[in-house]
Amino acid sequence: MKLLKTGRYHLPALFIALGLVLTMHATKAQAQIVGNLEADIPFQFHAGNVKLPAGKYTIHMLENTDLTVMEITSVDNSTSALFEVGRTQASSAPAKSELIFNKYGNRYFLSKVFEEGSSSGSEVFESRYEKRVGQAAAEAQEHVPARKRGDGVGEDTEVSVNVASQL
Repeated sequence: MKLLKTGRYHLPALFIALGLVLTMHATKAQAQIVGNLEADIPFQFHAGNVKLPAGKYTIHMLENTDLTVMEITSVDNSTSALFEVGRTQASSAPAKSELIFNKYGNRYFLSKVFEEGSSSGSEVFESRYEKRVGQAAAEAQEHVPARKRGDGVGEDTEVSVNVASQL
């Protein structure tokens, strides 16, 4: 009889522990890009399967996609692209938000997006074209500053885009 009473107390405790774990996991997933980032990208680049011209862009996670699809749109709304992303971790949290591009010769491919102060970010899935180009050229990375786009309240936060070359 004592075993039954003990078993009854373990079941609710198990559900509470499971609830806490799921809550912490959901919080970690939300640590990816939240809201809009804005960046002035000084070169032509690819985002997913789309080639985009140099210019000012906003980038954000699409709602209701389980943090798997992002959109990049020119500030004049003339160009945009959707692309799939997964979670990634930086070795340390960046001081400023940034977009990271892989560079092959004179071709740039959006690779990662990090928000200021968070080591959790989004990694763009490599397109077939990037894989082909990458096999034929030396890889480098380009970091481009970006800034948190305001919601009309207060000031915008500066974000940096960074490009680092590896030859």
